[in-house]
Amino acid sequence: MIRLKPSTSLSEAEVQKGLKLVVAEGLATESMVAFTGGAFLVAMALHMGASNFQLGVLAALPTFSSVFQLVSIWLVQKFASRRVIAVVSNLFARFPLVVIGLLPLLFTGGTSVKVLIFLLFFHYYLGSIAGASWNSWMKDLIPSKQLGTYFSHRSRLTQSLSVILSLLIALSLDYIKLHYPQYEMIAYSVMFLIGGCFGMLSVYLLAKTPEPASLLINENIAKLLERPLKDKNFRSLLKFNGLWAFSLNLATPFFSVYMLKTIGLPLSYIICLGILCQISSIFSIKMWGRYSDRFSNKTIINICAPIYILCIISWAFVSMAPSMLLILCFLAVINLVTGFSTAGANLAISNISIKLAPKEEAIVYLTVKNMTIALFSAIAPMIGGLMADFFSSHQLTGGFSWKGDGHTSLFNFVNLQGWNFFFIIGGLFAMISLKLLSEVREKGEVGKDKVVVYMHARFRKNIRREVKRVGNYSPAFSIGLMKKMRQLFH
Repeated sequence: MIRLKPSTSLSEAEVQKGLKLVVAEGLATESMVAFTGGAFLVAMALHMGASNFQLGVLAALPTFSSVFQLVSIWLVQKFASRRVIAVVSNLFARFPLVVIGLLPLLFTGGTSVKVLIFLLFFHYYLGSIAGASWNSWMKDLIPSKQLGTYFSHRSRLTQSLSVILSLLIALSLDYIKLHYPQYEMIAYSVMFLIGGCFGMLSVYLLAKTPEPASLLINENIAKLLERPLKDKNFRSLLKFNGLWAFSLNLATPFFSVYMLKTIGLPLSYIICLGILCQISSIFSIKMWGRYSDRFSNKTIINICAPIYILCIISWAFVSMAPSMLLILCFLAVINLVTGFSTAGANLAISNISIKLAPKEEAIVYLTVKNMTIALFSAIAPMIGGLMADFFSSHQLTGGFSWKGDGHTSLFNFVNLQGWNFFFIIGGLFAMISLKLLSEVREKGEVGKDKVVVYMHARFRKNIRREVKRVGNYSPAFSIGLMKKMRQLFH
């Protein structure tokens, strides 16, 4: 029988066992998400006839439910075990996925978008309660000097698995749509059932993960919540987190909708583009993890975030390409650069919150951070969904004309309509959020210019070393260089 009570102290062997279990749990959870979320959820909702507002609500659910993480603090005070809270909450959070999968199989009328939203709300709500406890638990379990390296390793493995699963699922769905379109809804149901099973496996692995005892603060919850708000440095971080989350969620949830409805890409194409993004992230995240430990998280954010913002704004100009081939090439480049930049930005944004939270009050600080992000992340896509119909009937164009000899040539360099407005607005808000980040202070932070110079010098040094090692050009040169290129990012 699995003991869920925390241990007074953990041996080195127990810590290492826990780190391996957390990786395994992450793989199981990623499998669950691959079958029940992302572009597949959007495709399912569109198949069911979801409106733009309902698509916005679906995009907002994962983050909006985190507003209720306050419950997690009360539960930790009451039961004194973060593992119990995380395991029980996650266990009940998986049941709605199974119910969604069973409904079309049990009832000929199937299910509606409203029922889907209702069930997914409870899935995300209970998951958010578990998430707050999990964050505090991981802060005590994982050695602080390994945060960046460990989470980058975990992310690489989960993203690699996601790439494989996403491709297999996309190809299977496209095959069913082409040859057996009458079974498309059944296919989505089976996906939710499989995802629910993987979710249950993740709960089992989580239950086996050891938990070190933590110092509990038995104070009034309202007074506890005041502490991170009175902490000037953490309050500055909250301002950045809030505006950054709002900016991204005004644009990014609608990338899949934009590709499906506006550009008209098949689902398999969209998944392949997402895989490009994930592969880029997989190859670079270990490098970002090492640099965040060596320098600072804030420095990594200042390097990666502007690149990501440029990618978001670039989406507004994708449809201006004159051919589908150029559109696909443009999207491929955007996704490759996005994967590279988000790998560092997301890792550093997550780790800086953990780093700045006092150990004895980590769950309070991280819960306030998650609630802030949740509030702004939930508002943004719902606003986007409501305004989508307005922007769909408006257009902004700009260009110049060349007249001469009875002939006129018109050159358009701006042609914004529909979702394009959200990509521009989201990018502009994200730029403003970086100004707020400058007010945050992190121990050991280094100017981004110095880090860029260091990275460039290291990259050139590695290139010269590998070229010298392989020797003069030969048929083996290309093979040897390809094998070593991957190591340059490690």
